[in-house]
Amino acid sequence: LGGLVGSEMCIRDSSYSFDIDPEGLDIQFDRHVVAYNRIFERLGLDVVAVRASSGAMGGKESIEFMVASEVGEDLVAHCRECGYSANVETATSRIGPVTDAAGDHSLERFPTPGVRTIADLAAFDGGAPPDRQIKTLVYLLDGQPTLVLMRGDHALQEQKLMDQLRVVDARPAHAEEISALLGADAGSLGAVGVTGVRVVADEALRGRVAMTTGANDNDVHLRGVDVARDIDVDTWVEVRAVQNGEACVDCGSAIDVFAAIEVGHIFKLGTFYAEPLGVKVLDKDGRSVPVVMGSYGIGVERNMAASIEANHDDKGMVWPAEIAPFDVVITVLRPDEEAPDRAATELYEDLGRRGIEVLLDDRDERPGVKFTDAELIGIPWRVTIGPRGLDNGIVELVERRSGDSRDVALDEVADEIERLVR
Repeated sequence: LGGLVGSEMCIRDSSYSFDIDPEGLDIQFDRHVVAYNRIFERLGLDVVAVRASSGAMGGKESIEFMVASEVGEDLVAHCRECGYSANVETATSRIGPVTDAAGDHSLERFPTPGVRTIADLAAFDGGAPPDRQIKTLVYLLDGQPTLVLMRGDHALQEQKLMDQLRVVDARPAHAEEISALLGADAGSLGAVGVTGVRVVADEALRGRVAMTTGANDNDVHLRGVDVARDIDVDTWVEVRAVQNGEACVDCGSAIDVFAAIEVGHIFKLGTFYAEPLGVKVLDKDGRSVPVVMGSYGIGVERNMAASIEANHDDKGMVWPAEIAPFDVVITVLRPDEEAPDRAATELYEDLGRRGIEVLLDDRDERPGVKFTDAELIGIPWRVTIGPRGLDNGIVELVERRSGDSRDVALDEVADEIERLVR
């Protein structure tokens, strides 16, 4: 099944649940939420669980686990006051009320030479501010030409459009397709008087009057547009992308929109796959029913990347102990001398017998180079063994995260490291 539905998470660790009813799926789903949060906590990740689009995976509900990061490829809307969280592909927000001018508004064509964008029309003499414009986008939705109408100051969230209209394939129309459909180029498009073409409008345009839009004639626009009177809307949808600082849909506080890395995604698939594949079992009454499925994925590569993004400093990586490639690095100063070499080798072997992962750095390099390399790769603990310390029977123990160091007796350091690691 994993191969059938594919994955966007590169190397992916997955589990699936199979239940006889939706209530069983709910229990399994909630258990996975708890388990995943424990995993991410151990990885040192500050994760936000957000409502998300199920996309091509299908099903009725899904949750993404997101880590804020400047290099994240997703955007998350999060309210710090009430905890509302959602991927922008599903997020909603409250927008302020708009008061249209009263009176009888008649359509009026007016020339707009050189006007091609929302900003151009806002700056044009006799134009209109962005929130009083109707932006007309031309899309092919499963191959069907469709006009998507948005308020001029709003952006389309394409995944919302696909989910709301249950579309599998969506793409913006090419220039030649737009011209053939409406007889004008992008920048002069509108839906007034258009027939024979599907028209989808965002809810923010419902009831609006005295609006301005393209006239489907290059360098010409229309003012005085009454959406209900002048445009034949086939479908009303909420497809606006939320913006940072808008009011939370639940509590009204300002929401934050930030970039994030997806590190896990779990789905309530329900019978989305079981029914078409004919996967059935007998229930307690002997009836044949489709299994109710859940899918749960963690991106291994993504978690490593996110952990590094969340755990680093100007010296390099700071691996959480749970996923560090080694527990401790032994840095040998003057490995060409017998005493440091022997002490390091014996400690290395002792720790290995205790099941502790150890990296032995006995390279013939300057101490500064070795220390810099150990900090760069971020191993949680470093033991420094050198002739000067051994003369006093001690070694240096350094914690990578805090940088704190202390002297430990050579014959006690293995026990101390084991205590710290365990």
